Amino acid sequence: MSKPADPCPKSAVSHGVGIAGLAGLAIWTLVARHYGMNGPHAGFAAVIACGLPMSLWSLLVDKVHRNASTGIDWNAPPRPWRSVLDISLVKIAGLWATWLAIAVFYCIGHWYWSGNYRFSMDLFISAAPWLLAASIAYVIWLDRRLIEPRDASYAFGQWVIGGAAGVADRAEVAHHARAWAVKGFFLAFMLSIVPGNFASVVEWRIDDSLANPVALAGFLIAIMFMIDVCMATVGYLLTMKPLDSHIRTANPLLAGWVAALICYPPFVLMGNGGPLDYHAGGAEWDVWTQGHGFLQWLLAGWLVLLTAIYAWATVVFGLRFSNLTHRGILTHGPYRWTRHPAYLSKNLFWWFSSLPFLSVSGSLTDIVRNSALLAVTNAVYYWRAKTEEAHLGTDADYQAYSAWMERHAVVPRFFAWLIGRKPQPEGRVQPAE
Repeated sequence: MSKPADPCPKSAVSHGVGIAGLAGLAIWTLVARHYGMNGPHAGFAAVIACGLPMSLWSLLVDKVHRNASTGIDWNAPPRPWRSVLDISLVKIAGLWATWLAIAVFYCIGHWYWSGNYRFSMDLFISAAPWLLAASIAYVIWLDRRLIEPRDASYAFGQWVIGGAAGVADRAEVAHHARAWAVKGFFLAFMLSIVPGNFASVVEWRIDDSLANPVALAGFLIAIMFMIDVCMATVGYLLTMKPLDSHIRTANPLLAGWVAALICYPPFVLMGNGGPLDYHAGGAEWDVWTQGHGFLQWLLAGWLVLLTAIYAWATVVFGLRFSNLTHRGILTHGPYRWTRHPAYLSKNLFWWFSSLPFLSVSGSLTDIVRNSALLAVTNAVYYWRAKTEEAHLGTDADYQAYSAWMERHAVVPRFFAWLIGRKPQPEGRVQPAE
C-alpha cells in the first residue's frame, strides 16, 4: 500500500499506551465492583491500575526512554556518583524547596483542608517522607545518565541556595517554577475528584442503568468521566524524563493561566452561583424529554457520544495529560479531527444537556441570561484554546501539525469553509502566533 502524499505528522504518543491504561482500569473497576470496594483508596488504586500498564507499555513496547527528547544517554556508561554529587545536591535542594513552597500554598488555601480536597492532603502527608527519601536516590541516579544534568531543576536549586550569585539561569528558574505550579495546583484537584468519580461507577446498579435512556446515559457518562479523571491524574503524577513524559515547557503567557484557572476551583466562574452560572431557572435535558421516547434516546445517545470523544481526548495523551504544558505533540485519535476535541465536545455537551434556551420558570430573562452566560463560557474555552496554540506554536512539530490540520482535518476545514478561507497549500507552515 502506498503512503499518502501528505501524511499526518507522527504523534508523540502511540495508541497502545491509552489502550493499556484502559485495560488496567477496566480490570480493577470490575474487581472493585465485585467486592464492593468503593472507598477513596480504591479510587486511588484505580489511578495506579491504569498508570502501571501505561508505563510498562511505554517502556517495553514504545521504548520511550530511548527517545532523544528525554535527554538521557543509555549507551554511555553512567558517571561516577561522586562526579555528579554537587550537581545533584543543588537539584535536591531546589526540589525540596519547591515542595515546601507548594505545601505552604496548600496551608494558605483553606479549601484544601475540607471536602474532597482533604483526601488529597492526607495522601500528600502520608507520601511526603517516602518522596523525600526516594528523591535523593532518584536525582543522583538520573544525573549519572543525563547528557546535561544542569537543567531547570539545577538552575532553581542555584537560585534557592544563593550560591554563585547571579549564575542561575533565570529563564530556567521560571520554567521550573511554572512547571511545578501546574503540577501542584492541578494534581491536588484531580486527586480530590478521583474517589467520587470511581465510587459513582462502582456503586451503580446495572439493573437500574438499563431502566430507561436517561439512566443508561447517566451510567455510561459516569464511566467515561471516571476514565477521564483517572487517566488525567496519571498524567499529573508521572512527569518523568525516563518516561519521556516530562514537561518541556509550561505556558509562559499570563492569559493562558487566567483562562485555565477560572475553569477550576477555587477560582471557577461557571459553578453553582458563580458569575457564569447558566442554570438559573433551567432544567437538565431529561426534564424536557420526558414522555418523548425517541427524542430521549436520540439526545441520550448524542450526549454519550460527546462524552466519549471528551474521554478519548484524554486517553490518547497516555502518560502526558496536563493543562498549560507542552509534553509532546499529539496527532492521533480525535486530534486528527480538531486541535481541541475535548473543548469542542465539552462545550457542545453543555448546550445539549442544559438546553439554556428553555426555562422551567417561564422567564424570558432566565432564557436570555442562561444562553448568554453559556456563550461566554464557550468564549472562555475558545480563549484557552488560543493561548495554548500561542504556547505550542513556537514548536516546529506543532507548526507542521497545525498546517496539516488546516489542509485535511474535518473541523478546521469546516470552519474555513464557513468564513471563506482557503486551506494552506502543502509545505507552508503557519507562523507561530
